[in-house]
Amino acid sequence: MPRLSVAGCDTLVALGSATADGSVILGKNSDRPADESQPLSQIPRLTHKRGASLKCQYVEIPQVEETLALIGSRPYWLWGFEHGMNECGVAIGNEAVFTKETLSDSGLLGMDLVRLGLERGRTARQALDVMTRLLEEFGQGGSAFEHYQWQYSNSFIIADPREAYILETSGSQYAWKKVSETARISNHIAIVADWDALSPDACEHAVMNGWWHGAASERFNFSAAYRSIEAVPPQISEERLRQSGKLLGEQSGQISPHSMMRILRNHYESETVFTPGRDPSDGKCYSICMHADPVGTTAASIVAHLRGTDHRIAYWASFGTPCCGVFMPLYVEGKIPLALTRAGARFSEDSVWWLFKRLGDSVAQDFEGRTPRVQEVWSGLEAEFAEKSADVEAEAESLHAKNRADEAVSLLSRFMDDNLDKVLIRLRDLTAELAS
Repeated sequence: MPRLSVAGCDTLVALGSATADGSVILGKNSDRPADESQPLSQIPRLTHKRGASLKCQYVEIPQVEETLALIGSRPYWLWGFEHGMNECGVAIGNEAVFTKETLSDSGLLGMDLVRLGLERGRTARQALDVMTRLLEEFGQGGSAFEHYQWQYSNSFIIADPREAYILETSGSQYAWKKVSETARISNHIAIVADWDALSPDACEHAVMNGWWHGAASERFNFSAAYRSIEAVPPQISEERLRQSGKLLGEQSGQISPHSMMRILRNHYESETVFTPGRDPSDGKCYSICMHADPVGTTAASIVAHLRGTDHRIAYWASFGTPCCGVFMPLYVEGKIPLALTRAGARFSEDSVWWLFKRLGDSVAQDFEGRTPRVQEVWSGLEAEFAEKSADVEAEAESLHAKNRADEAVSLLSRFMDDNLDKVLIRLRDLTAELAS
């Protein structure tokens, strides 16, 4: 097992009481191996034969009769998603967590569970129930890395336009709690004795393995029983968790999609510009926007803007490290551009993910000198997208009210195509400018 070759990630959520417009906003950075591409997948609502089975990455499970339409971000070789959003406005992000449990070579990956929760959950609570039932029945296992074996358990934030939940796991054991205002997770179990529910034998299993020695009167502490700091040093995630909590707290009541994007771009004191060369023993070596290969590099990001009106639910997607990327608004209802779904093991000119990877590699030659120029270009475009998306969403909602759903789909699809055209023009110009 390569030392410290781990997947990172940070997921954050703000409920209506903490956001500027009363919506729910979920953000996530997916940190993976630096050269592992992560394209988007769009899957329509589907019906399946009763009694059919479904092959996930490593295990086969019973299929349900209907699965929901969704968009998800998928490491190119995997079945499951790092994060995604479905047609009902359920959004999920996951994290690797390291526990005392020994996982098998076969089971559900955390990314399988993200996709299954999105396919089967019309609300955050439904998705939570789907995922916990599957955990109890099939457990977790199998390597989440393409070229070597290393298993890990997972934590999740599951949100919809009304509420959100944190789910943390160790094998088939789990604890969950409902979010009250804001929440964030990173790469360690953080639910202590403040859980709302546990897997049926979470306490008994921990006692049996000698992981829990609390008194009978003491409320079971899930983190104390299951968390391990032997495989991965705590500084990799603890400083990031403190920083994301600090940033959410400072902006509580005014959190917007834009401010969530800024949090995902955070690099501590230097804010959105990465400072290389930190000592790996320093927790600030590992920032929310991650540049820490082989520990992990941010490969893709989401800001899900979840509002009560179906046609105003937006999936803002960015490729590569968000400090060098641009968030584009996407809609499950429309057809996302095909170029967003293309990416394999090697560079390809027709892959948006790989084009942003090339830009990021160029910025990495001089973060301090080049990042501000790239961010200047993308911030102007994001502002344009934000302004136009409000009008497009309102028009789509009006078309639905007039029973003209096909026109709404065409409108949203054209909007996404036009936006990508603008991104690609600026992306190629920036790449050429930095190369010269």
